[in-house]
Amino acid sequence: MTVTEPGKHSEETAPTRQRLIGGPGILLVWLYGVMVVGAVSRSAVQISTDFHKAPLAYTLSALAGLVYGFITYSLVRGGDKARKAALVCCAAELVGVLAVGTWTLVEPSAFPDATVWSDFGMGYLFIPVILPVTAIFWLNKARRASVQGA
Repeated sequence: MTVTEPGKHSEETAPTRQRLIGGPGILLVWLYGVMVVGAVSRSAVQISTDFHKAPLAYTLSALAGLVYGFITYSLVRGGDKARKAALVCCAAELVGVLAVGTWTLVEPSAFPDATVWSDFGMGYLFIPVILPVTAIFWLNKARRASVQGA
């Protein structure tokens, strides 16, 4: 057995993080990464140039970019805590997409300009509504695999 400093793990006892980006998970990370760049870039330009035109829409786009960034980070980090955090964020993302998507259809005057989640992500080929559903499925599959492997 290897002796290590207090608080440190030897290679034999080091906990291993479950990878979340194997197989189709790589595609999720890639898509979330693209959505981070798209949402953050779009909102940064809109907030810095036309914030007075549609503050709610631009703020929601910035929030979407932050959520996408956190989910991307969690998927890459891996491990049970990261999986749980990503799962919570994906659920919140899905609720946001459904709420904002419905809101933009019911009360279009509330959004003088589109958000990332407007019309359920139609401006982004509906990726904003498909992505969290797919990610939730993938993260639950990863949880089941870790339970069976334990």
